[in-house]
Amino acid sequence: MVRPFRFSVQASAPRPAAEWRELGRRCEDLGYSALSVSDHLDAEMAPLIALAVTAESTRELRLTTLVLGNDFRHPLFLAKQAATLDLLSDGRLELGLGAGWKTTDYDQSGIALDSPGVRIARLAESVQILKKCFADGPFDFDGEHYGVRDHDGQPTCIQSPHPPILLAGGGRRMLSLAAAEADIVGLNANMAAGVIDERAGASATVEATDEKLGWIREVAGSRIGDIELQTRVHMAQITDDPIGLAELMAPALGLDAEAALASPHVLVGSAGQCVETLLAWRERWGLTYIGLNEDAMVEFGPVVEALAGV
Repeated sequence: MVRPFRFSVQASAPRPAAEWRELGRRCEDLGYSALSVSDHLDAEMAPLIALAVTAESTRELRLTTLVLGNDFRHPLFLAKQAATLDLLSDGRLELGLGAGWKTTDYDQSGIALDSPGVRIARLAESVQILKKCFADGPFDFDGEHYGVRDHDGQPTCIQSPHPPILLAGGGRRMLSLAAAEADIVGLNANMAAGVIDERAGASATVEATDEKLGWIREVAGSRIGDIELQTRVHMAQITDDPIGLAELMAPALGLDAEAALASPHVLVGSAGQCVETLLAWRERWGLTYIGLNEDAMVEFGPVVEALAGV
């Protein structure tokens, strides 16, 4: 089965309510499937609140957290917030979760930045608790990181059995968890350094992506056909000079121009070239859910028009 393409726009910058509502409407009118909001202590809006406002000003646009840092919310309270947003949006939430990675979030909040293995293990327990919250009836949970007693998650989500869960990452442990538990698996560069810099480039290449898909398929097994594969495109621009642009931008990713242009996190070229690139990504990796930055939203409208739903 060939899964059809869909596209999302990532936006988080603060702005007045009227402008934020208009962004969601514009996104929907251009054919994008979802608006996504990240979750950091930088100068950006809180994702669940921002998406609730988007919900009231749009009709079908999906509402995606990309992604919520697991360490910042207890899963019981997150489940209540997520179920409330799904209910009030008539079932449009996509619940993206991650183990946390950005060192400034931890430094500024005083939350302990545990090892990646501990953070991913804690996220794994959180996912199990969330699924139990979204299911019927009370439950107990006894884990290494969380304990739950006789809790019956409310309110009830519109989507059944729960909103699609998106787990994203760039390392083997995180992608293995995603392959086992998620409805949507997001591929990204490995953010183990705690910042996005040239160290991320080696995990964003064609070869690294081949390896990631191998990990995902190994763990997912027979359910691989039920998983939607997503990529976050960090560099996207319509241009008649993709090589020239790549030569300027690639060093920031620690890559040469050729490797950058081949990465599934870079999408540059004419509209026609970008369409062909996306078709090649789907053929090679099964990537069909494409996340773009807000600043690329309008210029990529023709690409979205050509491929959304195809």
